[in-house]
Amino acid sequence: MLRRLLLNASDSPRARHFTENSRMARPLVSRFIAGDSLEAALPAVRELVQDRYVSLDHLGEFTTDDSIVRDAVTLYTDVLDKLADDGIADRVELSVKLSSLGSALTRDAFPATLAAAQEICAAADAAGTCVTVDMEGAGTTDLTLSVVRALRRDFPKTGLVLQAHLRRTESDCREIANSGTRVRLCKGAYQHPADAVYSTREEVRESFRRCLSILVSSDTYPMVATHDPVLIDFAASLAARTKCGRGDFEYQMFYGIRPAEQVRLAAEGAKVRVYVPFGTEWYPYFMRRLAEHPSNLFFLLRGEGPA
Repeated sequence: MLRRLLLNASDSPRARHFTENSRMARPLVSRFIAGDSLEAALPAVRELVQDRYVSLDHLGEFTTDDSIVRDAVTLYTDVLDKLADDGIADRVELSVKLSSLGSALTRDAFPATLAAAQEICAAADAAGTCVTVDMEGAGTTDLTLSVVRALRRDFPKTGLVLQAHLRRTESDCREIANSGTRVRLCKGAYQHPADAVYSTREEVRESFRRCLSILVSSDTYPMVATHDPVLIDFAASLAARTKCGRGDFEYQMFYGIRPAEQVRLAAEGAKVRVYVPFGTEWYPYFMRRLAEHPSNLFFLLRGEGPA
C-alpha cells in the first residue's frame, strides 16, 4: 500500500513541489543523488572507481522536445569526454533511459530515439566504455528490447535491464539466454498493471532466483542489481555451484545504499558497480528508491538499506 502511494506521488506535481523544497528531504536526497551536475558528481565517481566500478545516470526522463534530446546527447558525449580525460572511462559505463531521448517509448518515435541512442553508444565505444539501457514503466518492455537488439548490431556490449517483479521476465531471460548480452537483473520499481507483476516480496525474490539461474547458466553477462542480503547470498552460492568466476558477473548497488556491503564485496574480490545518478530532475528517481523499500527512509539516515 505504502509502495503504491509513493509511486503515485512520483507523478504528483504537488508532492514534487513539496519534496523539492523540503529541508527535511534534502539530506535523504543527497544520499541517493551524487550532485545536480556532472562537476558536482565527479568527486564521488573518482572515489568509487578506486575499488569499484560505476554506472553513471543523468536524471532527465520523459521528454518529446527535440532540443532537449539534443542537449541530452551532447551532455552524454561531454560526460564521456570528461571520463576519458580523467582516465577512468574503462571503469564507468553509462545508464541511459530511452524516454529521455525523445519518446514516450512509442513505435512512431522509434527511429529518432534509436538514432540518438546510437550516437551515445558510438561516443561510449570511442571512449572505451559502453551503455546499459534502463527498463522503464508499463508497456515499454517490448520496445526497449527492440531498441537494445538494434543497438547491439553495431555495439554488442550494449546492456539491458530486466525487472524480476514482472511475470514475463523469466521468459525474456530464456529468450536472450544465448545472445551474449550484458543483463542487469533488478527487482524493479516502476508501476505496471497488477496482473503483470508479482505482488509479494517473496514472489519477487523467487522470480529473481529463477531468472538469475537462467542467466548464470547461459552465455549472458549477469549484473546482479540488488541490496537484498538474501539474494546476494543466493548469487554467491549460485556462482560457486556453477563455477561462475568472479569475472563472469558483477554486483550492482545504488549510490548511498549499503556502502559497507559494497566495500566488503569488492574487498573479497567481487566486481561491484555503483549506480550513480546526477542531475536536477531527481524527484521521480528519488521516489522510486523510497517505493522499493519504504524503510529506506530510516536506513538512509544511517547510510544503509536492505532494499
